[in-house]
Amino acid sequence: MSGAHQPVLLAEALEALAVRPQGRYLDATYGRGGHSAEILARLASGGRLVAIDRDDQAIAAATRRFGEDPRMTIVKGRFSTMGDDQARVGERGSFDGILFDLGVSSPQLDDPGRGFSFRHDGPLDMRMDRQEALTAAAWLNGASEAEIAQVLHDFGEERFARRIARAVVAARAQGAISTTAQFAALVARAVPRREPGQDPATRSFQALRIAINDELGELTRALPVALELLAPGGRLVVISFHSLEDRIVKRFFAQESRGDTHPARLPVPYATLAPRLKVLGKSRRASRVEIAANPRSRSAVMRVAERLRGGV
Repeated sequence: MSGAHQPVLLAEALEALAVRPQGRYLDATYGRGGHSAEILARLASGGRLVAIDRDDQAIAAATRRFGEDPRMTIVKGRFSTMGDDQARVGERGSFDGILFDLGVSSPQLDDPGRGFSFRHDGPLDMRMDRQEALTAAAWLNGASEAEIAQVLHDFGEERFARRIARAVVAARAQGAISTTAQFAALVARAVPRREPGQDPATRSFQALRIAINDELGELTRALPVALELLAPGGRLVVISFHSLEDRIVKRFFAQESRGDTHPARLPVPYATLAPRLKVLGKSRRASRVEIAANPRSRSAVMRVAERLRGGV
């Protein structure tokens, strides 16, 4: 159904968070509240949930749904800056679990006015926070050919990034590129071969969205903040939908589970390394049953780690 949003890996995420009735939890990417609702259902009157999102529509939806619940605090903002707002979010070491469900929500994709999808014609916007000044159209019409090619290659892993970038520059010389349909058609003409079962604009739209919202930078900055906010024994759960996101999470977990780095072969006692995280199990993916019910879950990868008590 258009506008409906099915939370991905819901049961697995709740199991990983190990929600306690009196615990304190942070949903760093509220979206449309699928995970938040289930966390709240497990909390007693003394439990607390903080939900963050930078999309005004998500904040409005959260306020309508949970605004009267005394256990819930709703915060608008980027998750990379959640440690800067201790009055509303929480102090260092105060959360028993933090969840990130990355990417874009179904309501964002299904609203033509948001410009996230090539399936609907609308303004080429793509801003998760529409108070930000730079739209996808503004960037695409102002960036150099080299910048466009790099974004498409790096963030979309698009093989034909240079061809598409040349086509963009040629097209905008005749008039600004302002709609999703314009950009999708331009990409389709520029791509000589299509991947089976995938629209030729898929990778380019993904890359442009990631760049406009600085999604990888946000994640890179947010993970250390989340670690500081976790209480000893608290769980950090991250669901990603893109290989570049998952790589950032995997490397962060690996680094923090090793602790301080030292020169190779230096005989350093493990206790002095001060690892701050323990990786719990292997990455999880959606089951075939979930993928059949919700195709969006096909690319989801969930990783879980626990804050160690001895880490500093």
